[in-house]
Amino acid sequence: MVSKPVANSMLVLRIVTLAASAVTVALLVTNNVKFDDGSKLKFQDLTSYRYVLAVAAIAGAYCILQLPFAIYYAVKQKRLIKNGILPEFDFYGDKVISLLLASAIGVGFAVSVEFKEFFDDIFDGAGVSKNDPTRSTNDKYFIRGIIASAVLSVALLAMFVVSVISSINRSKSKGIFG
Repeated sequence: MVSKPVANSMLVLRIVTLAASAVTVALLVTNNVKFDDGSKLKFQDLTSYRYVLAVAAIAGAYCILQLPFAIYYAVKQKRLIKNGILPEFDFYGDKVISLLLASAIGVGFAVSVEFKEFFDDIFDGAGVSKNDPTRSTNDKYFIRGIIASAVLSVALLAMFVVSVISSINRSKSKGIFG
């Protein structure tokens, strides 16, 4: 059993993770640009962005699954299901989601920054000005990927703290493995 402030903190942090995941999904899904020649670039065109989107959706779904249990735990300060499985589920689930979020952030930042620099070097080498519409459209696309990854890092930070708290809760309860 943890104190009420700790239980409330876990609830708030799960809500922050859910909100950041939802914002990341919204940013990525709307990351579509159209160039002057009529060609389009969508988030689906990069497998890495699809991975970031999938992880954000999984993290959001996990938080939605955890919310009723976290609300009950914050209000009553006891577990909804009393057989010891919830601390175990929290422990392992929080760790897995944290690792997925960390990998998605790494992928999102790496692809966005590397491609942006790559295309900037190509544009610079070709003598294209920084005000060129094609160059600014290209930059807009990758900057939005960087922003989506930055927002997802807020979800990771919140989930990391929840993960630490769930580790402490697991060590205080007997759990199903001893």
